[in-house]
Amino acid sequence: MNQSPLDLHIAFHIGPIAVATTVVTTWGIMLFLAGSGWLLTRRLSLQPSSRQAALELVVTAIEAQIRDTMRIDPRPFLPLIGTLFLFIFTANWSSIAPGVEPPTAHLETDAALALIVFFAVSYYGIRFRGVRGYLATFAEPTLIMIPLNVMETLTRTFSLVVRLFGNVMSGVFVIGIVLSLVGLLVPVPLMALDLLTGAVQAYIFSVLAMVFISGALGEKSPADEQQKR
Repeated sequence: MNQSPLDLHIAFHIGPIAVATTVVTTWGIMLFLAGSGWLLTRRLSLQPSSRQAALELVVTAIEAQIRDTMRIDPRPFLPLIGTLFLFIFTANWSSIAPGVEPPTAHLETDAALALIVFFAVSYYGIRFRGVRGYLATFAEPTLIMIPLNVMETLTRTFSLVVRLFGNVMSGVFVIGIVLSLVGLLVPVPLMALDLLTGAVQAYIFSVLAMVFISGALGEKSPADEQQKR
């Protein structure tokens, strides 16, 4: 009997606690990114090596995207947006490794990522507009709009989950079916397309996070906040 793609595969147990394969893969990706970041940044210099130049190119590209999307100083948002993009990109591409299923093909991981964006929107909104200023955005343009604005905040978070989960899981599912029917070599173009889709989904998720955070900031920028300090 075939298992549902929504089922969680248990890797091992710690006492009564079952640890899913998705959790193991997620922690493996986090350790990989943390270790890679440490190795790439431990010997920075004014005359960058090719490795440092490549790293600076990635950071500069993310900063430029934040600046172009949010129209503000990207530095306060670079750690969050950069981490989201790199994690989702790496998670989506983890299917390259034999026997590894992307964590983003499971609702639990995508829901956790969407919740991070949800709380980040509130955090930055309160930080740069104050509690009253942020709560006032739910009453724009009139008080009648409060229920609809609250509902919009919840539904757009749900849309992040559905978009990422649907695209990643469908790619894994289709490739699995084709592999079982026709063998190893035929699905190679599909796998390449799936990798491209994974990169695009990481980009879209990150851009949507920027748009949501930017909407919470309004006209008050981090640069204005820093000048007041």
